Amino acid sequence: MQVQFTVNGRAASVDVPPNTLLVHALREHLLLTGTHVGCDTSQCGACTVHVNGQAVKSCAMLAVQAQGAEVTTIEGMAAADGTMHPMQAAFKECHGLQCGFCTPGMVMSAVDLCKNHPGASEGEIRELLEGNICRCTGYQNIVRAVQVGQKAMASA
Repeated sequence: MQVQFTVNGRAASVDVPPNTLLVHALREHLLLTGTHVGCDTSQCGACTVHVNGQAVKSCAMLAVQAQGAEVTTIEGMAAADGTMHPMQAAFKECHGLQCGFCTPGMVMSAVDLCKNHPGASEGEIRELLEGNICRCTGYQNIVRAVQVGQKAMASA
């Protein structure tokens, strides 16, 4: 099936079998490997991308469901000049990562969290990130990064 959508601001077209997951279309056909495959069961959140402005787990969505959609991956978060998105910068500043495997999905979820829950408390951030698993950090620095990113996004 031919699927046409916009990815990170650019028109994209992929020819995939109808059962192809969005994560595989992004990684294998468009070579956007920042979106990670962690569990293939939508439990870990490593594959989180934005579809039409909302965070979705791309391992739980068929590529054909993205027909005509606006998809943003972690590669599309930075500005055209390479300046990191405020949430990316916050993760770097607050050491909100260790191995980095969960980080792209965590950043995408955090941006969505801040857009939909501005001013979320620490407890709310922890609860809202429940669908993203990190096996390294203990979440302390991730939560701090989201708080810092939240403030930076609000003042941008």
